[in-house]
Amino acid sequence: MPPQAAGEPAAAGSRANATDGAATPDAPAAGSRPDTGSPATPADARVPAPSIAADSSNTTAASSTTDTPPPTTPATPAPTKSAWPALTPPPPAASRPGAGKRPRSEETRIERAFGHAFRRVTGSAFAPYQSAVIRIGFAATWLFFLLREWPNRQELYGPHGPWSGDMARRLLADNQAFSVLTWSDGRGWFELVYTLAILSSALLLVGWRTRTMSVLFMVGVLSLQNRSIFIGDGGDNVIHLMAIYLVLTRCGQVWSLDARRAAKRGQGADPGLPERDITGVVLWAVLGLSLAVAQVMGLSGLSWFGAGPFPGVGWGLTLWILWCAHGAWWAVRRYAPGEPRVVLDMLGKLAHNGAMLVIVVEVCLIYATAGWYKIQGSRWQDGTAVYYPMHLDYFSPWPDLSRLLADNGLMIMLITYGTVIVQVAFPFTLFNRRLKNVLLVVMICEHLSIAFLLGLPFFSLAMITADAVFLPTVFLVWLGARVCAVRDRVLPRRARDGESGMTAPAGAPSEVSAP
Repeated sequence: MPPQAAGEPAAAGSRANATDGAATPDAPAAGSRPDTGSPATPADARVPAPSIAADSSNTTAASSTTDTPPPTTPATPAPTKSAWPALTPPPPAASRPGAGKRPRSEETRIERAFGHAFRRVTGSAFAPYQSAVIRIGFAATWLFFLLREWPNRQELYGPHGPWSGDMARRLLADNQAFSVLTWSDGRGWFELVYTLAILSSALLLVGWRTRTMSVLFMVGVLSLQNRSIFIGDGGDNVIHLMAIYLVLTRCGQVWSLDARRAAKRGQGADPGLPERDITGVVLWAVLGLSLAVAQVMGLSGLSWFGAGPFPGVGWGLTLWILWCAHGAWWAVRRYAPGEPRVVLDMLGKLAHNGAMLVIVVEVCLIYATAGWYKIQGSRWQDGTAVYYPMHLDYFSPWPDLSRLLADNGLMIMLITYGTVIVQVAFPFTLFNRRLKNVLLVVMICEHLSIAFLLGLPFFSLAMITADAVFLPTVFLVWLGARVCAVRDRVLPRRARDGESGMTAPAGAPSEVSAP
């Protein structure tokens, strides 16, 4: 066989292998047998067949012109970068970020807790019996005080008393307090305000038009107390604060004439139809007209954005907001009983629950500050603080009894230290029901003793009423049932008629359409 014939297959095979090696890095070396059983790679599929044939013919022609075949060396495949990116398989499901976590669309535990709390706060008015006790207690305290001081009303709050009208106006200009008594120094105006204060207290006590009477009660309390700030025994400060808080509460849900009227309306032929309530509309219109006249006359204390119950909100704006809110509630209940009524009802319940919370915090602050201030006093530290008031004629309605008690040193020490311990410890026992109830009984007995031994009945009655906000609902329901039983024995005819506003169930507040 000629040398050319022997060299042709080798050269052709080398050239073909070199060409394949340039196309793919995984091509076999020259002289090796190609693997024909493996499928072609994408790079092999892109190599055109005619170019391979042309290279083979050129190689054959070149080898035929030489006498000796050139030395063949293994072709080193040139590393080339593939035009197609390598695809990596996806990671397993267990190693993916966020695998096994709860979908974001579901509520978390915190979100469910907030949602449940919001539904409770806006879905029901808490403590209906406690708010009724506060309404009855403070209205009765203020009413009894005004009736007892009726013979002395001119000297206490009148324009011709020791604290004159000019002195009161100068003081109110400095402390930015509110009082309608400074609008005129006439005796007729004073008698009208004093009489309206008594009337509003009595009507709030029985629960007639509680929304309106609570506002008038607040105006009467602020007007008389701010007129003569030096008249009081400590309980007036509590009444002053609670009169403002009562405006925001639904204190007529039970034990009121409003609750009885709502119950009778619910037993009617069409309980879903709201009543016309002509009395409430007339009362609302008269009060709005009176406020407008006072605003037009430019009377003192009715600023829009000056001093008031809230920073930047004057008493004039506050009274107009209350007046508009009462009218809007009546109009929505009568003409838009759908979603607007639900929204206003939620806002009313939210305001009631917030006001009740503020009352609870206020009572705790009263006892905490009183107790800690007593600790700093030397007379309370040595256990003799109670001894000295019992020797003052002003605080000794029963001189012999006060002297007998003051002569017992052990009793004086126990009363002194016991008072401090109870007042300091009470705010910390609210989450322990049994201990809280025990201290509550002790504090009520303490205030009863103050009323009897020191001659401060209205101060004690105000503090006992403030303590009543912590009384258990079960006890208040039982107390209401006992009062109803006594009333039924005294008034059997009324018992047969079934007219009772005292037995409304807790948690089912009565809705009153009156402004």
